[in-house]
Amino acid sequence: MLPAQYRMTRSTDFGLTVRRGVRAAQPDIVVHALKATGDESESPKIGLVVSKSVGPAVVRHRVSRLLRHVARGVLDDLGPGDKVVIRALPSSSRAVSSRLDEELRTALRRVNSSAGARR
Repeated sequence: MLPAQYRMTRSTDFGLTVRRGVRAAQPDIVVHALKATGDESESPKIGLVVSKSVGPAVVRHRVSRLLRHVARGVLDDLGPGDKVVIRALPSSSRAVSSRLDEELRTALRRVNSSAGARR
């Protein structure tokens, strides 16, 4: 389970991260990440988007649980105030935890390298 202090709950945070963040696509997920500007004292926030295209409710909840578990493992790699939105693609319904973990880490590496290139 992802601790409450790391969950993104406000729709404005989701919108801001998706609009202004750096996007990295993988076969089963799309990651949008927005680096913190200035000195942010809050913890990093992670949000999930699992739409109906992934499957029925049972499948969506399974995918959400897998993504929360995987996201917990990358919290140490995020800086304070960073925001990440993970969007599940329909193929994520057939993915296993280790594959999602690898894809998330690859996407975050890609986002971090392209964010450095922008500055």
